[in-house]
This record gives sequence, structure tokens and C-alpha cells, in this order.
Amino acid sequence: MLGSSPGRLLCVHGAGGGGWEWAIWRRVFEAAGWRVDAPDLRPVAGGPAATGFGDYEAQVRERLAATARPRVLAGASLGGLLAARCAAAADALILVNPLPPAPWHALLPARAWPPLVPWGRDARLAGTRRALPEGDEATVLYAFRRWRDESGAVLRAAQAGLAAPKPDVPALCIASDGDAEVPPAVTGALARAWGARLLHESGGHLAPLLGCDAAAVASRALRFLAGLGAAPSPRG
Repeated sequence: MLGSSPGRLLCVHGAGGGGWEWAIWRRVFEAAGWRVDAPDLRPVAGGPAATGFGDYEAQVRERLAATARPRVLAGASLGGLLAARCAAAADALILVNPLPPAPWHALLPARAWPPLVPWGRDARLAGTRRALPEGDEATVLYAFRRWRDESGAVLRAAQAGLAAPKPDVPALCIASDGDAEVPPAVTGALARAWGARLLHESGGHLAPLLGCDAAAVASRALRFLAGLGAAPSPRG
């Protein structure tokens, strides 16, 4: 049962990133006895430009089904939308500055995405520093070296609005007060509609995973899960 003993955490990263984004959370959860899996979402054989949202979602569903229970699904940014759509197969859900499902997608700033978003090819250290002002220099350099190109089709699908049913498992939403990509009011509206716990954190879009306070944020998520001891036993 969640809350009575450590379980397993499956982490889904954001667009242009990888499982490495969850390294700080991994250390915090593993120190508490949890098993953590943070895989990279894989483009199809034709590359990122040929990859669709359904390709990523199928990977998350497959990985989650192979994860023993009790299992918690966590997603950040694009990974948050993927996690939300797969939540029915989890025992708890954590969303970090998630790209929201419909109808909340309409509250996001409009953006145009080319077939291939060259975040890896065009990565610059100065740009990474601007995107992660809450990170120390080592973390900024670590991230700069690992950004990857992303599928524009995946991002266009998310922006167009994808449905996700209200989860019937305990849910935690984490919103960064300085997030310009997913404004905290959007995450707050989603949390209220879904009856999820809402935590407000300082910093920008990447801060809860990669900022100097990321370990503290992960610890707060861990305390949320530890408080679920009265939750029903995991389903078979």
C-alpha cells in the first residue's frame, strides 16, 4: 500500500530532454528506499520529425505496465501530459509544470512548431543558463550537453489539446510561480478540477527538477506519497 512502504517511481521527462532530468529526484527517492526508473523517450526509426505523440504514449504505457506495484507515475512538462493520459494504470500521479490536457490547453501561450525542433542542434550554454537561472553552473553545463532535438508533431498535438480523464488515484500537481511556459494559474486550474494536491514552488519551468531547490521539491513529493497510507491497496 502506498504510504506504508517505498514503491516504484516511473519518471517521464519533458520535450527536448531525457531521463537525466530526474537525477536529483532519483537520488532523493532512492535514499528513501524507492526504486526509480527514468527512461528516455525514443523517437521512431524515421527520427524525431517522424515521431508522433502516440509513439511516446505507447512507450510510457509499456514501461508502466512492466513496473511492479505499488507504482507512482511522475511527469514533467510534456511528460506531465503523457503521465496524465496514462494515470489509470498507476497508483498515484505527480505532475510537475505539466502541459495540460484539454480544455486547459487553451490557456497556454500559442506557439508554432516546425517538423523538427532543433533544441539539441542549436543548444547554447548561454541559452541554457537563461532557461535555468535557478541552477548552479554545473547543472547548467550538464543540461546544455544533453538537450536533444524534438518532434514538432508531438508538440503540436499537445498544443491542439488532448483529452485526459480525471484520475481516480491520488494526484499531486507542482506549479512553479515563475513558469512562463506553463503559467502556474493553468496548473492550479487543473489541480482544482481534478481534486489534486497543489504545491507552489519558486522559480521557472525547469526549477523543480534542475534548480538548486530540486531536492527539497522531491522531498515534498515524497512526503505527499508517505501520507497516502490510508489509500486503497494497489489494484491487481
